Amino acid sequence: MTSVRVKHIDHITLVVDDLEASQAFYCGLLGMENVPRPNFDFEGRWFQAGPTQIHLIKATDKSGMSGNLEPSERRTTRSHHLAFEVEDAEAAAAELEGKATFVSPPKRRPDGAVQAFVQDPDGHIVELCTPPKG
Repeated sequence: MTSVRVKHIDHITLVVDDLEASQAFYCGLLGMENVPRPNFDFEGRWFQAGPTQIHLIKATDKSGMSGNLEPSERRTTRSHHLAFEVEDAEAAAAELEGKATFVSPPKRRPDGAVQAFVQDPDGHIVELCTPPKG
């Protein structure tokens, strides 16, 4: 038995090629807030999503590789992805139509939750989900 108890996800880090395009996606399309970050010696951006932050690191020879390394034709709802709760996943998907690349349109899970999957500019898969009603 461990005495370690995780409280919540503090942040998720993604390596990206284009900080401006990623900011347009996460802040402009998904409504996250751009928040200050420490003065690191490498480029990046931080965004707030509820209690969780998204930390972006600009791809360089000293960072990990950017984007989703899975070929685009193999990216599915069962691939590695980030999931964010939204008020209404169907309405969110309608808002993103023509503005984001979809992996899957909105669908209802067996438990009643609704989920839609899109890709960010680097191909990271982002799920937008609404919990089951009731």
